[in-house]
Amino acid sequence: MTQLKPNLSRTTWGLAAALLCFAQGAGAQSRAQMPGQTAQTPARGTHEAATAQPAAAPAATPSIVDWLARMHAATRRHSYVGTFVVSVAGGNLSSARIWHACEGDAQIERVEALSGPPRSTFRRNEEVMTFFPESGVVKSERRENLGIFPNVIKEPDSTIGQHYGLRRVGQGRIAGFDTDVMQVVPQDKLRFAYRIWTERRTGLLMKLQTLDGDGRVVEQSAFSELQLDAPIKVKTLAQMMHSTAGFRVEKAELERTTAAEEGWVLATPVTGFRPAGCYRRLMAGDSRAPERVVQCTFTDGLASVSLFLESYNAERQPTEALFSLGATHTLTRRLSVGGDWWLTAVGEVPSATLEAFAQGLARIR
Repeated sequence: MTQLKPNLSRTTWGLAAALLCFAQGAGAQSRAQMPGQTAQTPARGTHEAATAQPAAAPAATPSIVDWLARMHAATRRHSYVGTFVVSVAGGNLSSARIWHACEGDAQIERVEALSGPPRSTFRRNEEVMTFFPESGVVKSERRENLGIFPNVIKEPDSTIGQHYGLRRVGQGRIAGFDTDVMQVVPQDKLRFAYRIWTERRTGLLMKLQTLDGDGRVVEQSAFSELQLDAPIKVKTLAQMMHSTAGFRVEKAELERTTAAEEGWVLATPVTGFRPAGCYRRLMAGDSRAPERVVQCTFTDGLASVSLFLESYNAERQPTEALFSLGATHTLTRRLSVGGDWWLTAVGEVPSATLEAFAQGLARIR
């Protein structure tokens, strides 16, 4: 299988951004990392006190569900503005400015890329609009609000604890804020480990490291500066979100479906992962993609995997490949099961997990 390295400008914010932006959406865009790369040292200037300091007086470790619920609640109760920096093994670095506003149940955010081609993304509930000023295009779509750690609050009977443990690491200081440092430990090799710094008073995510099976940092992200409880208004960001004058709006059409309705089944389940949503995707007016693409998403409560399935076309999909950037892996595979199909599997999981999904798929009609 070929190893590829796609352009960094296509990088999605993935895990860390979703924690902050209350959505991951299992980015369909790929990240890449060449094999053999080791973790890079933390980028200077992206955070303070990069190494966790042992806690002077260790407190009782909460359950992983309670701890995640507190972290999610922080994004629903506090508005903030800050600069977020993501670095991956091998030296790639990207950053974004984030505005997050919440008033009661209303939440909205703006993420402006500071690296790569200019773009601004707005999200309100399931509505997502991305502005590309150089091309004068706005891409509008609706995404399932999975979150990076989805439904922890909505599902008190979550089974996350069956697949991950929680360990207190110590304390630290990030962007001028005192933090608690915890490590999320996977129970098998299908998942990554995470080391997470949260602001001590509110529980807001301040820094995230994703660790591979050998404990190496494959990706990390952190606030370089943050204004917590910033005076930003939902109304102001909503007005900006819908100011599309001078832009051509391209609307992605999504139709909710199920894997079974599309003739697919995960005949061999991947331990801990359950279905989280399935859609038929069509881009209005895109004559290059007349065939519909089915996207099915699975989650274990922390990580998520998206499977994109479409008819095989030798001109568009000539080579099977496995590529990655940081924590995000992408696998492409030709499937000859009940026809000729093309699979693109994307997730912030080890490559073996994507392989397990590819091997487990079967046609039922």
